[in-house]
Amino acid sequence: MNMIRVTKEFRFEMAHALYGYNGPCKNIHGHSYRLSVCVIGPVLNNGTQAKNGMVMDFTDLKRIVQSLVIDELDHALLLNGNSPHKEMALNKEVFEKVIFVNYQPTCENLVIEIAERIKKALPQNLELHHLKLHETVSSYAEWYSEDN
Repeated sequence: MNMIRVTKEFRFEMAHALYGYNGPCKNIHGHSYRLSVCVIGPVLNNGTQAKNGMVMDFTDLKRIVQSLVIDELDHALLLNGNSPHKEMALNKEVFEKVIFVNYQPTCENLVIEIAERIKKALPQNLELHHLKLHETVSSYAEWYSEDN
């Protein structure tokens, strides 16, 4: 059986602050994130099905990632729930879309959470192969299924 990887890229804007960090990222700041999502599976070879010749319809992958990741995180402020920013962030006149998490909202931790969300939503015949989350043009974190 031929296993093929297919990848789709997504972009979103998000702000965060790193609680307890000893550099400028302790302040609320934003990034233009770029997320690459790669799934692996067999090519459907059944001429009677509309998705013949595909591993996964890119539209289906987009729907999953859009609903579980992009719609929630785009233009949000992600903060550690223990952060002193919490009091200020609860002011709905200043911030409308604030998400409190139980981890330090680094690129590394965020890619782990994104992987968990996507894995649960994929069809049974497919596997999440890897993710690459660019926080800046030159900095990114990667998650690979074989490492986890």
